[in-house]
Amino acid sequence: MSTETSTPKEEQHQFSAEVERLMDLVVHALYSEREIFLRELIANSADAMDRRRFEALTNEACALPATPQIRLSVDKEARLLTISDDGVGMNKEEMIQNLGTIARSGTRAFEKELKDSKPEDRPNLIGQFGVGFYSAFMVADKVEVISRRAGSDEAWSWTSEGKGQYTLAQKTRETAGTDIILHIKSDADEYLESMRLENIIRKWADHIAWPIMIKQGEEERSANEGTALWRKPRSEITDEQLEDFYRHITHLFDKPLATLLWHAEGVFEFTSLLFIPGMISPFAPVDQERKSKVRLHVRRMFITDEAEMLPAWLRFIQGIVDTEDLPLNVSREMLQNTPVLARIRKALTNRVMSELNKLSEDTEKYEKFWDLFGAIFKEGLWENGEHAESILKLSRFYSSTQEGFTTLPDYVSRMKEDQEAIYYLAGDSKDILASSPQLEGFKAQGIEVLLFTDAVDAFWPDRVGKYADKPLRSITQAKEDLEKLMGDVEHVNSEEEEGLLKSLQEILKDKVSEVRTTQRLVDSPVILAASAGGPDLQMQRLMRRNDKTMPTATPVLELNPNHPWIKSLVLKAKDGKDINEEAAILLDLARVQDGEMPIDPTLFARRIATALTGK
Repeated sequence: MSTETSTPKEEQHQFSAEVERLMDLVVHALYSEREIFLRELIANSADAMDRRRFEALTNEACALPATPQIRLSVDKEARLLTISDDGVGMNKEEMIQNLGTIARSGTRAFEKELKDSKPEDRPNLIGQFGVGFYSAFMVADKVEVISRRAGSDEAWSWTSEGKGQYTLAQKTRETAGTDIILHIKSDADEYLESMRLENIIRKWADHIAWPIMIKQGEEERSANEGTALWRKPRSEITDEQLEDFYRHITHLFDKPLATLLWHAEGVFEFTSLLFIPGMISPFAPVDQERKSKVRLHVRRMFITDEAEMLPAWLRFIQGIVDTEDLPLNVSREMLQNTPVLARIRKALTNRVMSELNKLSEDTEKYEKFWDLFGAIFKEGLWENGEHAESILKLSRFYSSTQEGFTTLPDYVSRMKEDQEAIYYLAGDSKDILASSPQLEGFKAQGIEVLLFTDAVDAFWPDRVGKYADKPLRSITQAKEDLEKLMGDVEHVNSEEEEGLLKSLQEILKDKVSEVRTTQRLVDSPVILAASAGGPDLQMQRLMRRNDKTMPTATPVLELNPNHPWIKSLVLKAKDGKDINEEAAILLDLARVQDGEMPIDPTLFARRIATALTGK
């Protein structure tokens, strides 16, 4: 415990409006499951111990004491419960940042989840939204935090009653770490009983490797077994224990889609406990880092979650890997270069792929997995040649002719006898693609087209090239393919049609590379196509939306010579009439059909109104 040597100068600070509202929600909306507060505070202490241990690898000043612990002490008479740890601690600035603001999630998102959740699920929202510290106010009418940063001689206190403000003051603490002192409310006596506290710890934190001690009066005893769950044989682990550990390590509160516990033996040994989550983390939009965060342990001790144990395209996998074959003082450089870790990564990736193969046999579960993580998984097609074939077989796609998902092997089995390529159309949504004019000619010939709806789908086909010796080809670049499939159906432009094409090319010369007729349209008058050798249209759109530069590739404008509007334009051009307005509308219409904005939306609207009313 800390003691003051002098009366420090105190600083008054206001909580941000976000924090004040959030604390009110935590205290009042989640009041029925108050024991959750202890799980959250102990988890924070364990994380602080892990961080200090890792910092000590490169900074001797951060070295842990000989017997690092998390300690709970109860003073029943003074109604105080103190949770102390030997963790990394906080300096003044870190206290303000960590305890005075909400950085990761907003109150609105928390309120929405709270409103939509079932009563029995509400306590879990505390951890899910990263507001665990504030759960202390469910049982305490005043909270004091005294902390000294590892490597520093200075300690600070943070004190608040959770009512809009907090106080900072300089303190003394003999060693680095943190004390959280809870002034227990009058209706929370149970949290001043050591047996009750021990039961909560065994329920929520028994797997934490750091010793957790409880002291009440003269009696002190261990409150957790501290056995690494992943070290036990599967037969000795209950499903409930696995689910509790999953929730602890992922901060998610569903059930995992799949659990992989693997004890690898041989030239090198390691144990892994990995999970395929059943939901996407609420922090996913915030955390855009494309790295695996699987935790690396050496002989049970946490080392880092930045060892990239799995490739980025498997970053949705969460869990831990524990090995005996690395030194405890492993450096960041060694993490990058050691052959042992490279072999573990390879073995782990192969094992995950095997697990996904097994999961794919359960259609319902696998489709849920695909809805959640398919877009990430397909990044492996762009990044990795070694597993590309396996990823392709495990990938699922929408189709122009099939209900639900289909696979590439199934597509190939349905290909027409004279069909040379696997055809696809990439865009933003299944519904938009399914009604795209781009499909008309292929539908008329009974040719199945895969509908690619994820951003990565615009890129990987060029990298992969083919599947089962069949080239992958966007139908925006398949004019010649369709003409070949149509056989004898061929349209030879009349002299008048050639005149229209020439006129349109002259009018739109800076905006299209070519104007030509096509037989792949049935009902629509116009369509865009990629220029010969140019990138797919969807790839171009994505690059523009993300402000990425790429070689200019103006599209081809294709006309349906059998459409009444085009026939009327042929006559107007033949008679020498002005078709400038119609040319602009044709191009903008083709852009809209492909999910693009008109070149000038206001002018486009005016032209359409004029065309409809004649005014």
